[in-house]
Amino acid sequence: MAAVESPPPATPSAMRNAFGTVLSALILLLIGVLAFSIRLFSVIKYESVIHEFDPYFNYRVTQFLSKNGIYEFWNWFDDRTWYPLGRVIGGTVYPGLTLTAGTIWWVLNAINIPLSVETVCVFTAPVFSAFASWATYLLTKEVKGSGAGLAAAALLAMVPSYISRSVAGSYDNEAVAIFALIFTFYLYIKTLNTGSLFYATLNAIAYFYMVCSWGGYTFIINLIPMHVLLCIVTGRYSPRLYIAYAPLVVLGTLLAALVPVVGFNAVLTSEHFASFLVFIIIHIVALVYYIKGILSPKMFKVAVTLVVSIGLVVCVIVVAVLVALVASSPTGGWSGRSLSLLDPTYASKYIPIIASVSEHQPPTWPSYFMDINVLAFLVPAGIIACFSPLSDASSFVVLYIVMSVYFSGVMVRLMLVLAPAACIMSGIALSQAFDVFTGSIKYQLSSNSKDDAEDKSSTNNAPKDDASSGKADKGEEAAKERSSKKGKKKEKESVDKPSIKSKIVKKKALVLPLEASIVALLLLIMLGAFYVIHCVWAAAEAYSAPSIVLTSQSHDGLHVFDDFRESYAWLSHNTDVDDKVASWWDYGYQTTAMANRTVIVDNNTWNNTHIATVGTAMSSPEKAAWEIFNSLDVKYVLVVFGGVIGYPSDDINKFLWMVRIGGGVFPHIKEADYLRDGQYRIDSEATPTMLNCLMYKLCYYRFVETDGKGYDRVRRTEIGKKHFKLTHFEEVFTSHHWMVRIYKLKPQKNRIRGRAKKLKLKTSTGSSSKSAKKNPWM
Repeated sequence: MAAVESPPPATPSAMRNAFGTVLSALILLLIGVLAFSIRLFSVIKYESVIHEFDPYFNYRVTQFLSKNGIYEFWNWFDDRTWYPLGRVIGGTVYPGLTLTAGTIWWVLNAINIPLSVETVCVFTAPVFSAFASWATYLLTKEVKGSGAGLAAAALLAMVPSYISRSVAGSYDNEAVAIFALIFTFYLYIKTLNTGSLFYATLNAIAYFYMVCSWGGYTFIINLIPMHVLLCIVTGRYSPRLYIAYAPLVVLGTLLAALVPVVGFNAVLTSEHFASFLVFIIIHIVALVYYIKGILSPKMFKVAVTLVVSIGLVVCVIVVAVLVALVASSPTGGWSGRSLSLLDPTYASKYIPIIASVSEHQPPTWPSYFMDINVLAFLVPAGIIACFSPLSDASSFVVLYIVMSVYFSGVMVRLMLVLAPAACIMSGIALSQAFDVFTGSIKYQLSSNSKDDAEDKSSTNNAPKDDASSGKADKGEEAAKERSSKKGKKKEKESVDKPSIKSKIVKKKALVLPLEASIVALLLLIMLGAFYVIHCVWAAAEAYSAPSIVLTSQSHDGLHVFDDFRESYAWLSHNTDVDDKVASWWDYGYQTTAMANRTVIVDNNTWNNTHIATVGTAMSSPEKAAWEIFNSLDVKYVLVVFGGVIGYPSDDINKFLWMVRIGGGVFPHIKEADYLRDGQYRIDSEATPTMLNCLMYKLCYYRFVETDGKGYDRVRRTEIGKKHFKLTHFEEVFTSHHWMVRIYKLKPQKNRIRGRAKKLKLKTSTGSSSKSAKKNPWM
């Protein structure tokens, strides 16, 4: 029988690689668990409930999708929003989030895990935060190795900026869009490093998912062309760059056009034109490199001149077509939000509806420390580390951090785009620092042990007799002869391999003293501990409270304010199904989803004129407001008021935006009429226009009865007009803490009957007097 060959023994390096792979997988699993669990404070401290305003619309759409199917979803015309206009949901919504949650719900129910749609929606964001952490690991690994990838993934799992949009219950588009953003960047870098057409195809599909999920996909389709152009300008063009970019533009644009909300905007709006111009440029460059490889130098010069000339003509034609398209649009082919990013003052000048949104305001410096904390100090070190050495992948993440810093400085909402870039840079910085410090400690300890061993051997071999000394002399002579014979060979090797010495010198240059390395390592660990403490606090306290349920802590314990759900429940149980409710657009989604009533405007804000009409009604006197609401078939008016409990985000604080938006369409509404010497006041110094507008009356009606003085705890002053009556509206509901107040329009027939009675009384008195004159005996 033939002897069975035993497998070769595993080498120590193979064992280390296998152990490192298993350890990395275990760490990634723990990072995913951390990313999921740190976002559950909202469920643990409060309850499993949808947060904020937009998530309620997404939840309502997901309910419709799971109940009626995908085809009904695409054709759904919602008549409960934007009355009397309505809204085509399938063509005006980014479907990525709802399709993802709906698919998860369908799969779970198919395998007999009967979860409700609401439960799936609540936990979608924490699940995808784990996916985003893993995608960050893959992206950073392609740039600087697995060590930096693990550090970046751990940082992203806890970063407060991302937690604010991905806690349990935050069912918004960003819940899945950030994962799609990072994963698209990873596949682009992977394609750039490997030149694989397979990864290029996956990159286009990931970009398609990003387009389905969030309007922020334009950040990708502009950042990647900027990086491609940067590589071309700096002489880093390669066939891998072409494979990474060209399929993305062609296949990605075709797939993006399939999304109904995008459609032909993928080729007609200015946000996409940069990708097409760079697409033409990279083809010209690729053709030049191809011709250079097959022609002689003389022929190459002639061919380059011809190619460049034709390329310039094509570019001029394309630019002319784009200029013509842009000139035909009043906004230059840009959307209002894009123009606000390019010109931070644009929205405040021309589109107050965009400027009125709090998340569209520029951030303050403390918000950076709140949202990314110590990462702000590690990012510069990560940028420096990316330049040693500079590669295509590292240049991309440097460009990513630079652009995200700019956009986050314009709009606080885009701090969410900055968070992954900051985590990647900080992960690279921490990995490099740990490598240097731990390497220095290892080198110093090994050198000290070698010195101790040499000292010990020299002391043991010190006493020698004459014979041994003679042998030593002979050995030295033999060694000299061997060294003289091999001298030329050593000189040749030293000439052929100068890099070995340079590597040793470089390694010694990076070695720090043992004490300094230990202290620096401890400081990094303390910095990480401080980051973890801050992130846990932000997740538990700052970002876990749902806006639908408010809490406050005082000396007598915790107070819960559930006025919003109380009010929506009242509307649901005490009004007719077809009744229309008017409120400011902030509360439209919640009213439709929780009260199931038709609203005039909501958070989609697609029709500025309709919103301006509601703003004008709120800014007008009571009679004029009644006429506007009656023309819209409104039955109830809802206002949010925080003067009793000190809730600052109420309608009185938002009122000037109503005036500005209304005045932008209806010129008779002027902001100056509501200001006293340029100041917004609600006290005795307030203007008569302010004291007599509908918003003031609906908020402060019977307010003096709460404390006898009418003291507003938000504005910290006594109101100017305390005692008044409503003539065209009647109060039908006020929540427990006076946060939500609902009024009903008085029917017109009551006022007509009153006038008829007066007219009848006048006519009767007039006729009796005339009859008295005619019949003196009566």
